[in-house]
Amino acid sequence: NGLIPCVEFDTKGVTTREHSRMPGYYDGRYWTMWKLPMFGATDASSVMAEVDECKANNPDSFIRILGFDNIKQVQCMGFLVARPGQ
Repeated sequence: NGLIPCVEFDTKGVTTREHSRMPGYYDGRYWTMWKLPMFGATDASSVMAEVDECKANNPDSFIRILGFDNIKQVQCMGFLVARPGQ
């Protein structure tokens, strides 16, 4: 489908409203990127190897995979692949 995979992690894994009650403001919207987007990745095994490495280095974090469209410069999809302790 031409999307570029990226692995991200976060210890909370949810959006919250801790610091402000303004409309449209949420904490936790941005996760930490694991390394760089995987430009040139051609198979799922290389992406899953990065997920496993991220999991080993961040065992208490939620981990997700995102798919970016490099033409439109937007995130097109994302899904959770690991929860803390898995």
